[in-house]
Amino acid sequence: MNTNTNHRILIVDDDSEIRQLLKQYLSEAGYTVEGVANGVEMHNWLRRKTASLIILDVMLPGDDGLTLCSEIQSSTRTPVILLTALGSPIDRVVGLD
Repeated sequence: MNTNTNHRILIVDDDSEIRQLLKQYLSEAGYTVEGVANGVEMHNWLRRKTASLIILDVMLPGDDGLTLCSEIQSSTRTPVILLTALGSPIDRVVGLD
């Protein structure tokens, strides 16, 4: 019996292929997964629902993922996983901040 269905994951990524791949993989693992393309859609989604985890792209158009992560953490304790193509040490430090 898979108990992951109680855990809703929100994917925030402007790349629809990445969203779909993550959604497929996590859905197959038994999670309830939804995806949005940007910060505006994320905020609208979060006004209606809650997530157990947010997977957030750092390089989004408009408000970037680091800004959105800060906003999420100031209003909720929802864990966030940051996705990024950036790999320098300073980028990592900024993400962990």
